[in-house]
Amino acid sequence: QVQLVESGGGLVQPGGSLRLSCAASQSIYSINAMGWYRQAPGKERELVATFTSGGITNYADSAKGRFSIFRDNAKNTVYLQMNSLKPEETAVYYCNAVRNYARYWGQGTQVTVSS
Repeated sequence: QVQLVESGGGLVQPGGSLRLSCAASQSIYSINAMGWYRQAPGKERELVATFTSGGITNYADSAKGRFSIFRDNAKNTVYLQMNSLKPEETAVYYCNAVRNYARYWGQGTQVTVSS
């Protein structure tokens, strides 16, 4: 089983930046894919950015050019750098991992974009 702990959420003004972190309980090398999803109030959870163990990254169209997903293998941590944030991106952001066909979720971290 993979445990995921997110951090880094908070309140940011429109146009600002935040970096989210997701610490995994085991080596990222043992995980097939990791990524970030978000869920706004009254909406379905949606993909933000993911990467596979083979190095393939995937971004939601809304995130391209502004968000970046990257990892620190030594710390078993995945990051999501978010720039030029918009109010409509206010949501709970969840870290996700897939290992041996099982999917795991973190508890989520709240991101609020507001002036």
